Amino acid sequence: MNFFKKLFAAKFQPEDYYETIITDKFVKVEHPKRKTEQILWKDIEEIKLINTDVGPSAPDIWLALLGENSGCLIPHGSLGFDRIYDIVSKYDNFNFENVTESMRCADNKEFLLWAKNKNGI
Repeated sequence: MNFFKKLFAAKFQPEDYYETIITDKFVKVEHPKRKTEQILWKDIEEIKLINTDVGPSAPDIWLALLGENSGCLIPHGSLGFDRIYDIVSKYDNFNFENVTESMRCADNKEFLLWAKNKNGI
């Protein structure tokens, strides 16, 4: 019986170890083996999707919220990713075309989704 329990037991994905805390003031990402990252909503200057080729042993798509002195990376598939994406995708001039391009890409590449005060955005 233990053989079948082990065989059919749910396996954790690398994204399962990330915890995203979302408040009205900030986004914080915690992981047991990484430094905690945090950014205030008002400090976000760029939003990117960053694709890597390290999956499936590690997250291979990251939503990056970047500021001048802070930022955080939220792995695609982690709890909190969809909620953050739902919020930032409502920003004026959000680039949905680059989201689609990111999902089609298997290379190491960055896709700018939004920028504050750059090129009229």
